Amino acid sequence: MSVMSPPRAGGRPAPSRVVEERPMRNPDASSRAVMTKRGWWLVALNFLMPGSAQVLAGNRRLGRFGIATTLLLWLLLIVALLFALLAPTAGLSIITGAWLPDFLALLRPLPLLIAQGLFIAYGVLWVVLTIDTLRLVRLVKAATWSRFGILLLAVLLTVVSTGSAVYASNVAGSVRSTLGAIFQATGPVVPPSEGYYNILLLGADSGEGRDSMRFDSISVVSVNAETGATTITGIPRDMPNFPFAPGPMQDEYPNGHESHGDPTCGWGSGINQLRTEVEVCQDGNALYPDAVANGSEPAIEATKDAAEGILGIEIPYYVFIDMNGFAALIDALGGVEITVEQRLPKGGGPAYDGQPADEWAIGWIEPGTQRMDGDTAQWYARSRYTTNDFDRMKRQRQLQEAILAQFTPQVVLTRFQEIAAAGTALVKTDLPQSLIPALADLAVKAKEEPVSTIELTPEGGIDEYDPDYAYIQELIQTTLHPPTPTGTPEG
Repeated sequence: MSVMSPPRAGGRPAPSRVVEERPMRNPDASSRAVMTKRGWWLVALNFLMPGSAQVLAGNRRLGRFGIATTLLLWLLLIVALLFALLAPTAGLSIITGAWLPDFLALLRPLPLLIAQGLFIAYGVLWVVLTIDTLRLVRLVKAATWSRFGILLLAVLLTVVSTGSAVYASNVAGSVRSTLGAIFQATGPVVPPSEGYYNILLLGADSGEGRDSMRFDSISVVSVNAETGATTITGIPRDMPNFPFAPGPMQDEYPNGHESHGDPTCGWGSGINQLRTEVEVCQDGNALYPDAVANGSEPAIEATKDAAEGILGIEIPYYVFIDMNGFAALIDALGGVEITVEQRLPKGGGPAYDGQPADEWAIGWIEPGTQRMDGDTAQWYARSRYTTNDFDRMKRQRQLQEAILAQFTPQVVLTRFQEIAAAGTALVKTDLPQSLIPALADLAVKAKEEPVSTIELTPEGGIDEYDPDYAYIQELIQTTLHPPTPTGTPEG
């Protein structure tokens, strides 16, 4: 507002000057109404655009720093969102450091570490700006009840904003620690074999006293490198006299795996006997000297060679699932939906002595569609009462499909830290970190494709005592590479 200055001596008016009214910076401190309204506005502006309160009413340098930092964070989040929508594989490669060569593998956690630090620093800055905003508000000048309201609003908004920053920092830290704990920092990326990434999936209990444990669940996951279509092939754990792919075990068993009847340390001809043979009865490190250095074990490498010999495909990687912690992952996912075909008991042991299940069962899994928690799902996968190993294989494959279906973006985002913690304790693999972006991209595509299963059981036409391995390999090739249909010529 412009006002005329009083006239100078001699009757001439002085030049006009402008008096600026700035209610935010220079309010009428004697008016409670003005100070109250100003207080509400400053607190709201501090939340909507941190630093704006200082630009309007306080230290402009601090305010500009707050606004610039906020705009930079928004820009980074927008760029991340664009990568997630338009180029998820490239975005994941950047944040996980997968693009770095192996000799710089130690720097791969750096992008996530920087993100974690930025979120923490921004949270601290937001607290500093909020405290400074409350100083600028001058609560003692506001109306009595508004003092408490403004203070409460400022605290609540600070909790929301800093809590979000801390949560984002924790997520970045969880991703960084989980990747480092599960995946190998270095290692060669084996290209797809005949258009597929083939991964050996093993399950067993690693509880105390299980040094000579055997793999209870053996299957191979084949993921189409273009479409993400997934085929799971179940291998019976007692499959006998199988061939090996070229390697140390084939040299020892050129005509197929044989049993060993030594009473002090014998083993059968089944595939799940390999752990006992290779790591208990023989020097596995002599057979596979590079296994441990590459994040694997001699027994796992022997099982890889066996699975390759059975199926006739290349299997460069494995994933071991510790069934002892299997329940934790199910619970982290919020349970899985399963259709149960027959009533199954929880518990075991006495069932193999012929006692009725009612005498020893600790609970029952009832028929019908239900959402299972981790404990129930674990018993569903393990139960043998009134069933056989082939039935167990079918139920385990059913659970694998249910878990894949439950890995939706919504579930992962809302339960990420629980899933990461469960996965760290549950999973061991030799998959290199540099392969993560490609597999994550295929996982997204796989959600749109049905999961196919092949069971090498009598139900699937396989003789459990004398398998026809040539037929099995032909079956795998036909399933993974179906013949292209040809049109019937006219006439």
